[in-house]
Amino acid sequence: TTGVEVCTGPLGQGISNAVGLAIAESNLAAEYNTPDYTLFDNYTYVICGDGCLQEGISSEASSLAGHLGLGKLIVFYDDNNITIDGDTALSFTEDVQKRYEAYGWHVQQVTDVVTQLDDLRAAVANAKAVTDKPSIIACKTVIGYGSPSKAGTHGVHGAPLGAEDLAGTKEAYGLPKDKMFYVAPEVQKVFTEAATKGEARLEQWEALFQKYQQAFPEKAQEIQRRFAHKLPEGVFDDMPRFVIGESKDLATRQFSQQMIEALSPKLPEFIGGSADLTPSNLTRSKMAVDYQKDSPGGKYIRFGIREHAMAAISNGIFAYGGFRPFCGTFLTFAQYMMGSLRLSALSQFGVIYVFTHDSIGLGEDGPTHQPIEQLEQLRAMPNINVYRPADCNEMAAAYQVALESVKTPTAIASSRSKVKALFGSSVEKAKKGAYIAVGTDSDPNLILVSSGSEVEFCVKAAEQLTAEGIFTRVVSMPCQEVFLQQPADYQAEVLPGNIPTLSVEASSPQGWHRFSHAQISMEAFGCSAPGAKAFEFFGFSPENIVAKGKGTVEFYKNTPAPNLRAIPYFEPLHRGHGPKDAEGCQRF
Repeated sequence: TTGVEVCTGPLGQGISNAVGLAIAESNLAAEYNTPDYTLFDNYTYVICGDGCLQEGISSEASSLAGHLGLGKLIVFYDDNNITIDGDTALSFTEDVQKRYEAYGWHVQQVTDVVTQLDDLRAAVANAKAVTDKPSIIACKTVIGYGSPSKAGTHGVHGAPLGAEDLAGTKEAYGLPKDKMFYVAPEVQKVFTEAATKGEARLEQWEALFQKYQQAFPEKAQEIQRRFAHKLPEGVFDDMPRFVIGESKDLATRQFSQQMIEALSPKLPEFIGGSADLTPSNLTRSKMAVDYQKDSPGGKYIRFGIREHAMAAISNGIFAYGGFRPFCGTFLTFAQYMMGSLRLSALSQFGVIYVFTHDSIGLGEDGPTHQPIEQLEQLRAMPNINVYRPADCNEMAAAYQVALESVKTPTAIASSRSKVKALFGSSVEKAKKGAYIAVGTDSDPNLILVSSGSEVEFCVKAAEQLTAEGIFTRVVSMPCQEVFLQQPADYQAEVLPGNIPTLSVEASSPQGWHRFSHAQISMEAFGCSAPGAKAFEFFGFSPENIVAKGKGTVEFYKNTPAPNLRAIPYFEPLHRGHGPKDAEGCQRF
């Protein structure tokens, strides 16, 4: 919505987004402001309530804000002692002000905002004078003030007043009882004057920017490009690709690191970090400077062990404009951040989520860290692309699609274990979401469809199956969502639907039924064992894929395989948020 930075929904998200907005302002100010031209100089204001401060995410975000000394972040805490259940004495008796002092915030209290606003204005002035700390102003308020019977009670929290109380409230405010949605002239005057003042400030800023353009034309052009979400020319030129005889076998998380290294020098809007897993997620480029209190121009954020806030802060950075934020953690911890990640998709914020340790292949950390259901949880969400690359080329495609998808967040899942390059892969093919990696025969006996590190196992199995007379195609499907946006004829070319098809992925089988007749998948939690042993134990060895491939072909020996494409598809009446399908697209 024009004029609305963030509309958060779940409690705690707004104050956490605001931390991202404040980070964005300070970073742009450090990068582009000069002694003569102060382009970025806004304060970020938050109105939050008791419920917001009870949510754990606000604690995570507020703790980081205090550490970073975000002096232009000012929070108005609506301290009315009411939640939906009733008085906060039921469940929330901590001293919020002392908690925020412990976070390193500047804390004030205003006990009267009902009869006058002078104390509040003075508190705001004090907050602005403290430049090295974020500020919170605890404002003692009465919920439903003016209501004859519901003021100060949870009866007015999220519920209508009712006709009698509504009339009484209007009377208390001096408003006509018989008029609905009435705006008093003096109130309209205040808002009109505020709009006029805002328009004048905008004109002043535009005049300043015109002078800045003359003094610093290259920087001005870069600012305009960044806020238009246009990528610079040649931004992908240095991204590595697989070269036969030169490229090494690496874990796909290392390929992800290579992409970040290649993009960072060319993409000043590329900002992000990790939830205290930098050595594992490999999210920090060699040229990176940490974003800290004393280095606000840095582009690498040490989020600490705060996954949920990390995602919400990234949403705030994106909402400010001029940035393409990324953030990293283990894939299994996506559940810690799902509320914020969902809002990335809902809000059409193109945040990039870098998830490593994407399967049982991570090894000895065991079932607490081995993701099973997370990929399908992400894939089930509207308006998000979930990439699970199998090699360097596919990883390059993942980052390209992510950066080109401004209104769609992207989750990139990568392995801890090494993978071998696919000789049939390319960036261009992987950008279509799925492609034929092995076996160009137009009429194979069997199709193996897979993603990530398991594609390598399928390639080995296909070699044996084909040698035994079962001509086998291997389809690498790094991104289901992007594949389903391709034209119907391309989808049918890759996966005809009527050829026995076996999917192989070390995650939940749900979702793969659209593409395959049978599945090798995870239907239990993992185990603590070396990655290779875990893969073998759960049936992802080439030998088991060969056996199950033969079984799939045998099952349909006398009965034609059901055509997975020969099913009705009804276009949704409304897709809501998210990009439209490509022209001519037919979904499975």
